[in-house]
Amino acid sequence: MSTTKRRFANEPLEPLILSVRGHRVILDADLARLYGVTTRVLNQGVRRNSRRFPDDFAFQLTAPEAANLRAQFVTSRTEIVDPKTGTSNRSQIVTGSQKHRDPRFRPWAFTEHGALMAANVLRSRRAVQMSVYVIRAFVRLREHIAANQAILKRLAEIDKTLLQHDTALRDIYRKLLPLLQPPPVPSKRRIGFRKDET
Repeated sequence: MSTTKRRFANEPLEPLILSVRGHRVILDADLARLYGVTTRVLNQGVRRNSRRFPDDFAFQLTAPEAANLRAQFVTSRTEIVDPKTGTSNRSQIVTGSQKHRDPRFRPWAFTEHGALMAANVLRSRRAVQMSVYVIRAFVRLREHIAANQAILKRLAEIDKTLLQHDTALRDIYRKLLPLLQPPPVPSKRRIGFRKDET
């Protein structure tokens, strides 16, 4: 196993996968880092081969989307420590090569298929090797989501059953309540004469 593969084998790639426009995507800076190229080289490869990247493979974020993600990264301050150098590297949407990324250059987002196509476009050995890890991360994330949806569906079924049982128990309680009350005290006849009886 090469040092590159070993380095990223222990790093969970799922945190790099974001949800944008209803798609699971990885940003250009993170994908470039994994593939061992600069973000500029990756984006140039995409531009040169634009026919290979339809909108469901890769798309450029809008200014509000980029600002929203930038705010999320600054707030969460998720940092990935590079085991080789020991330094942390926040996503290049916030920082790029120790300089702030120019806000005029909006990041590209790559879906699972787009990440694989980017590896093919770059044609480097490392990109091809790392694309396997990236695709596996997408698959694991999809499996986690499917498992969570199954759990949520089961919880909804349990909740519905409990509500039905709750309604049935409430009806039984209302019917039993009069039986549980003590019998009314019978009225006692008064001894003696009353005026209305005469």
